[in-house]
Amino acid sequence: MRRIEDTSFTVLILAVSLAFAWVVQPLFGAILWGVIASILFAPLNDRLLLAMPRRNNLAALLTLLAIMAMVILPAILLSAFLLQELAGVYARMQSGDVDPGAYFLQFQERLPRWLKSLLTGLGLTDFEAVRARLTAGIAASFQTLTARALSIGQSAFGFVIGLGVMLYLSFFLLRDGKQVAARVEAAIPLDPEQRAALFAKFTAVIRATIKGSLVVAVIQGAIGGIVFWILGIHSALLWGVLMAFLSLLPAIGTGIVWVPVAVYLLVTGAVWEGIILILCGLFIIGLVDNLLRPILVGRDARMPDYVVLISTLGGLEVLGFNGLVIGPVTAALFIAAWDIFARSRLKPQAEPT
Repeated sequence: MRRIEDTSFTVLILAVSLAFAWVVQPLFGAILWGVIASILFAPLNDRLLLAMPRRNNLAALLTLLAIMAMVILPAILLSAFLLQELAGVYARMQSGDVDPGAYFLQFQERLPRWLKSLLTGLGLTDFEAVRARLTAGIAASFQTLTARALSIGQSAFGFVIGLGVMLYLSFFLLRDGKQVAARVEAAIPLDPEQRAALFAKFTAVIRATIKGSLVVAVIQGAIGGIVFWILGIHSALLWGVLMAFLSLLPAIGTGIVWVPVAVYLLVTGAVWEGIILILCGLFIIGLVDNLLRPILVGRDARMPDYVVLISTLGGLEVLGFNGLVIGPVTAALFIAAWDIFARSRLKPQAEPT
């Protein structure tokens, strides 16, 4: 009889949990980023509490203001400028002022004779077909990006609601986060050592993903955009944002943007600009990742690059922008869970000896 009651109660817990997840699913992104913000800024909140003991509400409020000043307002301004630049580029493409096909034709005409002979020998001489596909692909991409950006701008009410929920949740998690985490950890039906290990890994990977990926991406994108702007390359902000996004993907990185642009500059006669871009790409943009990521992340939270790449791409495919965090976190918890399981299996064998 007792077993039936326990089983029924377990089923009830699962059903209620699934129902709650279904209800809050529309605000999943706001909840996720609220949790992330509270984890990242918890050290700042703890320092404020040391300076003003027993002023939990004030410390959480000041930390929330810091989040708004350091993250929210810059992100909103950047999004507004990016939307304006996207609309401007698409308008110039529609009017014919910007013609990717013409750029490709200019690039083709400036190719060295030996390279043209090599391409002819490989059977890669149908430049007109490549030009047509390139023009159509770029136009379609810009049209899609502009449409999505405009749809985001039109759904301002939903954005405001999500932002409000994120900030509201962040405040209470900053104020009561330790108590909430302790209750959640105590409710998980695992060995205390296993629970502590998983929670520690979860927190470490959240901080590592944001600090070691997003912060580095922002810095690389900013440097790349500034270099493009100094060299007089059009739409420097758009290129900078694209480099920031691609820098989140190991083994791909910002080189997929600046290398083709540098090659184009060299081939079309802008030799000094191309050389400067290559030097900046190799010794400034490229080294940011190697220098800053180990400092920001540390060794304990590092995962193999191929795991980060696969989990990030998979997360983006399944969950969109939220997958940038959820993908690597899921991969880290997967590795940690199997590591804990393997160690627990070895313990009984090691004890008799």
